[in-house]
Amino acid sequence: MPGTGPKPRSTAWQTALTVLQEAEPPFIPAGAHAMTVVIEYPPGDPGTPPHRHSGPAFGYILEGEMLLEIEGEPERVVRAGETFWEPGGDVIHYQDGNHRDDVPLRFIVTMLCEPGQPMLTLVDDEELARRGDRRAPRPS
Repeated sequence: MPGTGPKPRSTAWQTALTVLQEAEPPFIPAGAHAMTVVIEYPPGDPGTPPHRHSGPAFGYILEGEMLLEIEGEPERVVRAGETFWEPGGDVIHYQDGNHRDDVPLRFIVTMLCEPGQPMLTLVDDEELARRGDRRAPRPS
């Protein structure tokens, strides 16, 4: 009877994997749990105010362009199909807004969160001023 024999095994798995990002985070919080979220900003939206995460975060831009700035690094544009990561912990995430005013921004982020801590904590103006020397020079 046709179709009753064993199905051939796929070999597609041998070439299906594409590495998008590899990183060596400085730490992973003890007992961390993973959270994967989708963030969507309308055109021109500045994104989340300066903040930090309790553990490292790994992201992928689905649509649009993000203006990304992490403490100690110059701001940069991350485009659809590109990845980014941040160490989390004490490091301030200054910008994650939509770099474009004509298209939405959508990105996915997987965070390794410290148990009992919020996944995102806003940073106040006083702390930003105290740590101003840690911020990379801004374009003029």
